[in-house]
Amino acid sequence: MPVSTPSNDAHGADSVAPLTLGFIGLGTMGWPMCGHLQRAGHALRVFVRDPQRRARAEAAGMRVCASAAEVARGAQVVLTNVTSTADVEQVLLGADGVVHGAAAGLLCIDHSTIAPAGARRIGAALRGHGIDFVDAPVSGGERGAIDAALTIMLGGDEAACARALPLLRAYGRSITRVGGIGDGQVAKLCNQIVQVINIEGIAEAMRFAAAEGADLSRVLQAISAGFAGSRMLDLMGPKMVARDFAAGIQARLHAKDFGLAAEAAADAGLQLPALAAVHAQLQQLMALGLGQRDTSALLQVLEGD
Repeated sequence: MPVSTPSNDAHGADSVAPLTLGFIGLGTMGWPMCGHLQRAGHALRVFVRDPQRRARAEAAGMRVCASAAEVARGAQVVLTNVTSTADVEQVLLGADGVVHGAAAGLLCIDHSTIAPAGARRIGAALRGHGIDFVDAPVSGGERGAIDAALTIMLGGDEAACARALPLLRAYGRSITRVGGIGDGQVAKLCNQIVQVINIEGIAEAMRFAAAEGADLSRVLQAISAGFAGSRMLDLMGPKMVARDFAAGIQARLHAKDFGLAAEAAADAGLQLPALAAVHAQLQQLMALGLGQRDTSALLQVLEGD
């Protein structure tokens, strides 16, 4: 499978003729992604319900549409970045969805994190309308989107992924085609499993150190230089030591993703004990009303706050 690590020139974008693009989902991640595409010379047709985000898009020169179907009219590619499997199905296949405004040959690129089975179901339904589909979940958070430094995991046939690649290079630093439709979502859930189990491990280490009366900042300094050292420890350790739980990525999103992973594992008959334990911790975090905080707030779950 091809792996692309494009340069930073023009945000890493290939030389590609300007296109008319649709974009649905102008939130924390979607907004900077739209900006990179616009600066690469593409015309943007967008659909967003929030009045402030609509006004912001209009002020930026984007065509604000009344529905997802209208976004698709005249577009060569439609990109989506929404929350759930049901949201993706609604904007692509629903009553006012993309399929009702699309011409045959449209390419849909979905950046949402959804169930792999859902991605395959959506891809099959779109294929019936002559529409290509690539699931392309991302990792890197808001900072990665702003800096055009996202990691993007692709699922789709080779031709569709090749069509998507020049656009994705506008905001992706590492782009990997994992396999067929749904495989991008599999890779994203693997990313979340590794990432959030690591965050829980850091939280447990900090809780243990505090209970033993050790200086947390010195413990962090010591273990960062050993085999425990990692990018996640570098990011989350200082936040826990400083008790800074302001969200980089809101914990509710990791809780949603872990729910998808737990469901997929159960459907496959898998016993994944660490996943199950961390899923339970995330559910407790949500029950405590901490979902708007950073996932480093797993430390607060251990503390019983």
